[in-house]
Amino acid sequence: MANKFSFTLNSGSVMPALGFGTYAPQHVEDDVLKAVRIAVKAGYRHLDCAAIYRNERAVGQALKQLIVESTITRKDIFVTSKLWNTCHRPDLVRSSLKKSLEDLGLSYLDLYLVHWPMGYQDDLGLSYLDMYLLHWPMGYQVSMTDDLGLSYLDMYLLHWPIGHQVNFVETWKALEDCVDEGLVKDIGLSNFNSKQIERLLEVARIKPSNNQVECHLHLAQNKLIEYCKSKNITVTAYSPLGSPGNKRKQEVWENTKTRSNPETDKYIIRCPHTPALEEPVVKQLASQKNKTPAQILLRFLLQRGLAVIPKSVTQVRITENFQVFDFELSDEAGCTV
Repeated sequence: MANKFSFTLNSGSVMPALGFGTYAPQHVEDDVLKAVRIAVKAGYRHLDCAAIYRNERAVGQALKQLIVESTITRKDIFVTSKLWNTCHRPDLVRSSLKKSLEDLGLSYLDLYLVHWPMGYQDDLGLSYLDMYLLHWPMGYQVSMTDDLGLSYLDMYLLHWPIGHQVNFVETWKALEDCVDEGLVKDIGLSNFNSKQIERLLEVARIKPSNNQVECHLHLAQNKLIEYCKSKNITVTAYSPLGSPGNKRKQEVWENTKTRSNPETDKYIIRCPHTPALEEPVVKQLASQKNKTPAQILLRFLLQRGLAVIPKSVTQVRITENFQVFDFELSDEAGCTV
């Protein structure tokens, strides 16, 4: 069930529709701590975390400070975390959740998601990997070459064999036990498609409350959202601004598999579409409403009945992204977008 800007989940807990994403791979823990403090003081009451982000201790430190300062109480804040792929084995689920709770300094989570439907075999006995190469399904979004200072790689490997999956149905049963124990109020999914959800619903004792998926101007997810809503599963849109942080320099955006300049031995990678924040219709609406393009995109998704979790470590952007409740987009404007 949803009102205009929040969702009542299966447990009866209320999840704010606008959350703050804490994924910040290029930033140190102190940056994350400061960003969370800024976000909560700006009005955010929903934090989206994950074990694989490797910064839950910083989020926990920020929450502790804010609670000690009486800025918030624990009940004021809705905290989500996610189970990483190497921890799908039922005997690892509880300990992984407990580790997130320890790092966050909390006694319970409001929502715990299965981060991806595939589980990886963990022969090394680790709860996470220092590097994993197949992160997103769309290859143009991730490039290791920038981090390595190279223009191309000679070999690119899938680090873990997908064939060694743990059945996510068994993972789900362990999550249900965590609900019974009071470690988490609601459980849900992330990056699951309708067939995977259907398979889970056939056996689930506790139904998933949420499915978090990439969704933005260029990835509408209409069919999946319609399906989830029909099953009373709320949908959270990650990368609601179209992943502007993954945008390479403009001169190196276009997906091509051939070297563009043999003399310099470089590849050109161009975006297959105009970045969402730079779409003419978005910029036009922003001008008309005296808002930023980011605010237009967030408001558009909120009016679709979705939760959104924009991320930033910049104070101005964090604050601006929360200022989306004082205007509306008309049906005509929404259709245009």
